[in-house]
Amino acid sequence: MLPTSTTQPKKRASVPTLIAKNKKAFFDYEIVQKYEAGIILTGPEVKSIRAGRLQLKGSYVQIIGQKPVVVNVHISEYKNAPNASYDPTHTRIILLNKKQIEEVADFLSQKGLTVIPLEAYTKGNLIKLTIGVCRGRKQHDKRDVLRERAIKRDVEQKIKFR
Repeated sequence: MLPTSTTQPKKRASVPTLIAKNKKAFFDYEIVQKYEAGIILTGPEVKSIRAGRLQLKGSYVQIIGQKPVVVNVHISEYKNAPNASYDPTHTRIILLNKKQIEEVADFLSQKGLTVIPLEAYTKGNLIKLTIGVCRGRKQHDKRDVLRERAIKRDVEQKIKFR
């Protein structure tokens, strides 16, 4: 008779799946610090997000009454949802721990810094946001970034064709 193993099968590590990325933010802002945050959603909003109907463009984070909220995140209405009076851009509470909320509040009180959502992704069954503390770039800084990207692309192409 063979001995039986009592170990349970290993769970696979869930790979985060990117849902939406705020590409404009990476160009317009210099990211100072990033945080991972949860977001409070309703059932139809979750289904809509999993279908890829989420836009982060033009959204930002505020602290209202010791709670961080994300404003202007557009989640399109789920087609099978029963709620007829749905506002796709209403403010949603994001979940951070107390220390992170204090750090974000300190950054928001500084002049020239803002907090914006950079990415939305799934982590297991949860939907998470990457929020970033950002400083706006001037026009000449944006040109420098474009110039650096072009140089990097040219170097990679030359290496590739050798």
